[in-house]
Amino acid sequence: MPSEIAARDRLIVALDLPGVGPAEAMITRLGDSVTFYKIGYQLAFAGGLPLVRQLAAAGKKVFADLKLHDIGNTVARGVESVAALGATFLTVHAYPQTMKAAVEARAGSGLKILAVTVLTSYDDDDLQAAGYRLAASDLVEARARQAQAQGVDGLVCSPEEAAGLRKMIGHQMDLVTPGIRPVGSAAGDQKRIMTPARAISAGADYLVVGRPVIDAADPRAAADAIQAEILQALA
Repeated sequence: MPSEIAARDRLIVALDLPGVGPAEAMITRLGDSVTFYKIGYQLAFAGGLPLVRQLAAAGKKVFADLKLHDIGNTVARGVESVAALGATFLTVHAYPQTMKAAVEARAGSGLKILAVTVLTSYDDDDLQAAGYRLAASDLVEARARQAQAQGVDGLVCSPEEAAGLRKMIGHQMDLVTPGIRPVGSAAGDQKRIMTPARAISAGADYLVVGRPVIDAADPRAAADAIQAEILQALA
């Protein structure tokens, strides 16, 4: 249940950095102010996957944002490998066969499967260009219902969709929202964004924040400020 999530664990800092050295330096700078990290393509493909085991051994939580999507057997074997590293979250794309294979493969481990509904860099025009006839909000809802039916543990969605999804799925699934930008931050390549307080108030359980923290002059102070905003929203 969302109320059982420690406030400090709700901030997931994205280690979107070019190598293990810069990532380890950032982890050291953030210290005990951050308990949850995301490792995505950039760091994973630069030798960063062993950091999952290292962080888990240090008592941190890790979100492996690998967005798996392949034939069922391949997805299942990938899920088993990520679970063995000690990751807390793993993303897969929200296609029924992919989700089914991932849920079955994570059984017996502590790994939670998150389904990516629609990337936060996509809007309705982008989806139309990709051949989808549904608007972003409609596609998110359809995929969320499929994820719930498959027994997926949570959803990755835009903060704009958090309130509607929370009403639809109740509190049986975690909602993880990228596209978080504190007041005054640049939007970058995200199109469906929200401040930390608004996202929590809308029903998000976890907030993924990258550039506003890791590009800050004082990353720890930036993380602490977001944590304070989360606490205020929960009060």
